[in-house]
Amino acid sequence: MKILPSLFAGVAALTLTACAAAQAQSPATDSTPSVQNSVTDALKAFPAAAAGQTRHVITLPAQTDESALKVELILGKTQTVDCNRQAFGGRLETRTAEGWGYDYYVLPTLGNAASTMMGCPPGSERQAFVTTQEQPLIRYNSRLPVVVYAPSDVEVRYRVWRAGETQTAR
Repeated sequence: MKILPSLFAGVAALTLTACAAAQAQSPATDSTPSVQNSVTDALKAFPAAAAGQTRHVITLPAQTDESALKVELILGKTQTVDCNRQAFGGRLETRTAEGWGYDYYVLPTLGNAASTMMGCPPGSERQAFVTTQEQPLIRYNSRLPVVVYAPSDVEVRYRVWRAGETQTAR
């Protein structure tokens, strides 16, 4: 089996540096009532999860310069791996909430896992988070939740990236 191009090819071209990482959380885990109400109101624009899917909601804190930030969506699941590189197939689709114009993201199905085929030494098996090949960078917007629909057995994680200083090419 062939492994697809490097997961980080697009990230290097953007010259971004990681500034935060966390797992997507449900709005119910936030104890502030005003935050819960605003997230609940914003979620009215998004459809309910289809059968076999889970709706993941990421609420981003307000930042001074949000135009310098991007959010990387990382979907996958933990499984037993060996010394080979592994990744799942699957394409994250961008959809727009009808009548609202808000984007949300859907992973209809998690594809088969691809792996390199190196011979691994005995005992190299371990548990690891295996991701989809595609890990898009989306606009940071603290005024709207990032909503991702994925199969129920898929975990949604994210990472926030901050642009570095502008450099001059010579």
